[in-house]
Amino acid sequence: MYLIRPRKHPAFSRRSLVAPGRRGVASPAQLGPRASDRGCYMTPEYAAQERLGNRYCGGREAHMSDVSEPQRPTRNGRKSGAATIYDIARVAGVNPSTVSRALNKPGRVSATTEARIRAAAAELNFQENPLARALPTGRTNTIAAVVADMTNPVVFNTVRGAENAAARYGFTLIVAESQESGSIEAATADRVAPFVDGIILATTRLPEEHILRLAERKPLVMINRAAGELVNIAPDVTPGIEELVEHLASLGHRSIAYLGGPARSWINTRRWQALFDAARARGLAVFEIGPNSPTIAAGTLAFERAQASGASAIVAYNDLLALGLIRAAREQGASVPGDFSVAGFDDIFGADFANPSLTTVRADLLEAGTRAVESLMREIGVDVIERPDAPLSTALVVRESTAVAPRAR
Repeated sequence: MYLIRPRKHPAFSRRSLVAPGRRGVASPAQLGPRASDRGCYMTPEYAAQERLGNRYCGGREAHMSDVSEPQRPTRNGRKSGAATIYDIARVAGVNPSTVSRALNKPGRVSATTEARIRAAAAELNFQENPLARALPTGRTNTIAAVVADMTNPVVFNTVRGAENAAARYGFTLIVAESQESGSIEAATADRVAPFVDGIILATTRLPEEHILRLAERKPLVMINRAAGELVNIAPDVTPGIEELVEHLASLGHRSIAYLGGPARSWINTRRWQALFDAARARGLAVFEIGPNSPTIAAGTLAFERAQASGASAIVAYNDLLALGLIRAAREQGASVPGDFSVAGFDDIFGADFANPSLTTVRADLLEAGTRAVESLMREIGVDVIERPDAPLSTALVVRESTAVAPRAR
């Protein structure tokens, strides 16, 4: 340890210390920026007192961490710290501009040179700084997905599809949650917008005017929500619901209750309208019970209303509501599908593990996430590999939770 005196010593100045580099004297470089900015210095007579464990800087006791250790060169001649393109250039034997072209625009240099540069970058453990890269290009190569509820299994495959697609185009995906709250979602979207190239809003609860204002700031793509002329990745619910209603009608069900989702959910309105149209076309009675939160707990709480409705079949807004309803029925001594049939939407992970396993309308959530990112890439200006533009459809998955209606037995 060293004892340090304040810089206002008659024999010293801020810029010139006694014999910098001489044994027992600390130069400004050795003291480091924190110490030299405060005018700390060390004289030979105090160097011998290093065992005291104290030193003084600017008239106060200072911690020894203010004295910087000289950086030790690494085995490839580079001083310790984060590697730069200049370090890579030195190791690879090329110009820094060549390194920049090889790393940022593959194909602009020869394959041999690029391989040598990438080998040098790997040897130096080079990590590109996306914020630094954004300075000249204005692009961070980062996008955000704001989802309504991270705990909802429907999010899993959507995010996985989005992540895989983002990685293919060299982008990083960050995911934020709104907790089913429009105000939290608005604050979250506003917070991430300055740091990303574009945003995906998945099952958003934002009012349309806020969505359109956000779209003026950043490229924006929606999942399960229409707003103005913005791209909306949404499955066509009609085929799956037509199959579901036909399935229930074939089992003798004459009345269907729809356990609705959140009041501000765009896809909830679409599902209810498609169910209403399909049921009425077949002469079935159909009515809505809701709104409800899209959770297992809300499905449990809705059991009494569903039972009191007298409907022989209950179609829930999503699988979580349906699973909650089945749990409550079991706890109350009712039988599914003995007393009434239950079906859901999304075919989430675990729907086939339930007891009874859940009949549901499946959508390709992985593909929805993939298409959302591809659409956002186009909005950002990235060349996208074109694929056949097949519709994102839905299909019925029949399991144990639906059976012949009680009155038809």
